[in-house]
Amino acid sequence: MEIVWQIKAFEALTVIELYAILRLRSEVFVVEQNCVYPDLDGKDAQALHLFGTYKNEIVAYSRLFEPGIYFENASIGRVVVAEPYRKNQWGRDLMLQSIAAIQNHFGESQITISAQLYLKKFYESLGFVAFGKMYLEDDIPHIKMIKD
Repeated sequence: MEIVWQIKAFEALTVIELYAILRLRSEVFVVEQNCVYPDLDGKDAQALHLFGTYKNEIVAYSRLFEPGIYFENASIGRVVVAEPYRKNQWGRDLMLQSIAAIQNHFGESQITISAQLYLKKFYESLGFVAFGKMYLEDDIPHIKMIKD
């Protein structure tokens, strides 16, 4: 099984790609995690969009920000893999692609994320370190994590 990775600025996304990305984010964050929150936060236009396609379907996605948009450092957000494909470890691949893209596109090595608390060990395995205390973001426990 081979996933094909692409990275695009917001205005370079096709309507079909944007629809598939928003659908994937909605399926996981709103439906699966039962979280009503403002996914369309006005920041998509400021992000680079990294997505993985398998059999012509977008199955993995993250959005990447330059320093100062979300955090002082560059950041990765909306990290999502469609449920049927999580067993393939594409979440790890997605994060490795995201980290490399931030370094390549923004020239940054320090990255901050707002991680769902249950994924803390996963992000630690990628070199992120937790900072501060747990906090609720949209009623889901999160923790700030930074990778140097």
